Amino acid sequence: MLSSIKSVNVLGITDLSGGGEEAPGGDLSALSIPGGRSMSSHPASSSAVVDPDPLIRKHRTAGATLTVTANGTPLADREVVVAQRRHKFLFGCIGFDFIPLANGETATDDGERRSLGESPASGSQQVADLWFDLFNFATLPFYWGHFEPVRGRPDTERLLTTARWFADRGIPVKGHPLTWHTETAGWLMDLSNAEIAKAQVDRIRRDMTDFSGVIDMWDVINEAVIMPIFDKYDNGITRICREIGRIPMVRMVFDAAREANPHATLLLNDFDMSAAYECLIEGVLEAGIKIDVLGLQSHMHQGYWGEEKTLATIDRFARYGLPIHFTETTIVSGHIMPEEIVDLNDYQIPEWPTTPEGEARQADEIVRHYKTLLSHPAVEAMTYWGLSDGGWLGAPGGFVRADGTPKPSYDALRSLVKGEWWLPPTTMVTDADGRVRFDGFLGEYEITAGGRSVTFTLDEPGDAEVAVSL
Repeated sequence: MLSSIKSVNVLGITDLSGGGEEAPGGDLSALSIPGGRSMSSHPASSSAVVDPDPLIRKHRTAGATLTVTANGTPLADREVVVAQRRHKFLFGCIGFDFIPLANGETATDDGERRSLGESPASGSQQVADLWFDLFNFATLPFYWGHFEPVRGRPDTERLLTTARWFADRGIPVKGHPLTWHTETAGWLMDLSNAEIAKAQVDRIRRDMTDFSGVIDMWDVINEAVIMPIFDKYDNGITRICREIGRIPMVRMVFDAAREANPHATLLLNDFDMSAAYECLIEGVLEAGIKIDVLGLQSHMHQGYWGEEKTLATIDRFARYGLPIHFTETTIVSGHIMPEEIVDLNDYQIPEWPTTPEGEARQADEIVRHYKTLLSHPAVEAMTYWGLSDGGWLGAPGGFVRADGTPKPSYDALRSLVKGEWWLPPTTMVTDADGRVRFDGFLGEYEITAGGRSVTFTLDEPGDAEVAVSL
């Protein structure tokens, strides 16, 4: 979640590389990119925006030839039913709202404990059903100040129960975040900088070990660009980042995370889409720190970015050859936040209602945004920041109103994810060699014939030869 300001230019701050050298005058071209494998060959990156649908088909679908056998013999001239079960692309949303539901809590339990980001419509089984009918990837909150407000008493069991609740329903889970200056533990202020650093490393090792096998993807550090110069209030994480520098900070927490769970997917995540984030990434890669995924935030309370800006942003970060996750996205269905607001958190108003006009605009922008992301091969995941209205900033940013009813944006996105981009149970007839052919979006499928079923996956775009035995 955005901690302070929309963009910060730190190119002139010598601390950016933690004591290392920076490209003269902020010239990014002067920095080499170790192992750089560009994925930024999008035709819209340097010209007018093009129709995304052919690119989506190119990058997200396979033409499958399925050979079906039974007891080693081709299943010839037989009806089979093929159905998609899961997308490969991660269509994500936060799952903060469902912590009470997953734990069987009532509104009066634990003094009405709330997780950061919870919204008024949250927690009901009705909203949960809407969630599971659309999304296949969840993010759960590990904000240190809420997770462990009293040192030594982390909220591990509630979060672990919630993570298992999602995992039992086939949903992979990401933890967010392990290191962040905002919403960090207040008790860190009683420690020396050396003790804060040790506590941070210990926290990473503890939580990644406790959740290993249930949560194996983490935003390891959040918003490191602004971390050492954050000045809204004093906090322990900014203190140590200011002392040791951004890159040593990233190294410290990534080393701890990698040691705690060598098989986990580890993200560097930020809201700052300026060249400062590029400089940080390049410095981190130059330092030999292994990053698995780059996280890009895109809270659009002040208006939809548009296709051109979105694609240009993706291209800038795709050149590092790392997968990209859009980790935090919001598009509102009410009035747009005034552009003069620099820190989104400063926009505090009594009510921010959804409107019919805003809902129509949001539905259109949601379709455009998701199509834009899927048209670029570097993007592997997209997490929407709240299914229901009234979460962060009280904004009408959800796909579901505060009364629990779906907005047009919900139906519009579902018509893509489970409609246009989905293969429902479809009857096909094998040929004399037991083959059927179909085009499908990458993901997991099931084929059924004669009362027997087997699953298979389409992992890569293009032509695919798949053999299954029933």
